[in-house]
Amino acid sequence: MKNDYKAAHRSNMITTKDGTQIYYKDWGTGPDTVIFSHGWPLSADAWEDQMMFLASNGYRCIAHDRRGHGRSSQPWDGNNYDTFAADLDTLVTTLNIKNATFVGHSMGGGEVARYLGKFGSARASQAVLIAAVTPLMIKTDKNPEGTPLSAFDGIRAGLQADRAQFYKDLTNPFFGFNRTGIKDSSGRRDTFTTLGMQSSLRSSYECVKQFSETDFTEDLKKMTLPTLIIHGDDDQIVPIAPSAMAASKILKNARLEVYKGGSHAIPQMNKDKLNADLLAFLKQA
Repeated sequence: MKNDYKAAHRSNMITTKDGTQIYYKDWGTGPDTVIFSHGWPLSADAWEDQMMFLASNGYRCIAHDRRGHGRSSQPWDGNNYDTFAADLDTLVTTLNIKNATFVGHSMGGGEVARYLGKFGSARASQAVLIAAVTPLMIKTDKNPEGTPLSAFDGIRAGLQADRAQFYKDLTNPFFGFNRTGIKDSSGRRDTFTTLGMQSSLRSSYECVKQFSETDFTEDLKKMTLPTLIIHGDDDQIVPIAPSAMAASKILKNARLEVYKGGSHAIPQMNKDKLNADLLAFLKQA
């Protein structure tokens, strides 16, 4: 039976109810599992530093490419958080994951929140939200500190005009390379652009509305498991006030860790500190 199970999953693909194929990485072994959900417009590869570190420290690490991204299928439909959460549920159910720590960065933080809000924590022991879009990004009467709609309209216009150049330009605020004293990296810029271009234009475009306008307040209210919130106080993509600060007041069992001077790209720019903080949090489970 064990060999049959390995044979069935050696392609590292699972198929969802609508026929979409979801690619995943499965690194390391151990009694405890960490599930990673990546940000926009990237893929599971964005987590390689954390997966390498945690797998080397005795944890099983799984990260998938969201539908429309990376090596997963690029369907026209299903580019919404309810479907992303259902895809994640299919993944953890197929692999029979239990007592996992769910980690989400940026848009992936919303995916984790919607998964736990919709499917519950039967397979989860704790969660980590890193530079997450929760509870709501867009500016509204009830969310006056949010980002104006015009900014997201600008993203959509940039994607349609010259997507590759838009991603290249986005690396400045994403990594904080436009800040004094931050060491530039052409490698990180190129990697971001390459991963972004592996996503479909349709999915990238549709996801802008999803990560900007989805309200995760009710999902956060349902999350009673221990949650670590990590956010940079110089995040130019998802400002800390309407996100991490607000989420920490909604979650019932959360701890907020602010990275002084931290950009949006915490998994890359603050990888050593993040890895240490994740390991410490995992050991508390």
